[in-house]
Amino acid sequence: MNGFLDTVQAEPKPEFWYGLPHGYLQLDLQPSPEGIQEVARQLDSLPDDVRDRADQVFRLYAVVLTMLRSQDVMGCALGMHPDERGEPTLSVLTAATVPTSGAHPEAVLLHMLGDGRTGPDHGIVPVELPVGTGYLWETQRTTVAPTAPPDGQEGPAEGTVWQGTVAIPVPRTSSIITVQLVTPAVELADDYRGVLLGVARTVTFDDPAAPDPAEGTKGSGPFPDAGSGAEEGSPFG
Repeated sequence: MNGFLDTVQAEPKPEFWYGLPHGYLQLDLQPSPEGIQEVARQLDSLPDDVRDRADQVFRLYAVVLTMLRSQDVMGCALGMHPDERGEPTLSVLTAATVPTSGAHPEAVLLHMLGDGRTGPDHGIVPVELPVGTGYLWETQRTTVAPTAPPDGQEGPAEGTVWQGTVAIPVPRTSSIITVQLVTPAVELADDYRGVLLGVARTVTFDDPAAPDPAEGTKGSGPFPDAGSGAEEGSPFG
């Protein structure tokens, strides 16, 4: 889970950009019915030894889309990485903007999180980022699992997931940016926390594709062009 793969532009009106780590695939949040049918057809044509894994990813995609359509999510990526046994672990990375109706976003955020006190004892940890102070918190919760329910069980299957969130108040727009990572691999929470913080450190309010006023080049800032030593400055190392 080292390095970043690409630069992601938040949709539809980009107010910020962030780095997408290796092993993550940006998802289409508004797929057409024809596109979904084509994916299903392609899954049916896969060899038996990979069809089950691909179907699991497709199920997770469907569950994620259902949840995200009810929220103001601006970007979503699905990750698949091998664990210590070589088995695939899944995760979902999302980025969103929460408006605060002109109020000071940091005050609103701390009020939303509870009594406003921060620190490990209160479950909210301030983290210094290039764009300012963010706030990290983690939880484990039960949610719908992208697998078939046990025999005799009515309703969808459920499982425990680790969820990490970094919230970044943005005073100049009176909004809060949230970067969130969810995975059923709760035993790998330390690794995924590192990925989450790495993504948060790449958040920028300056378009990485815009020409540099000083040099007149593209690809400057936190997202160097491929082959220009990007790995050296990667926050995912």
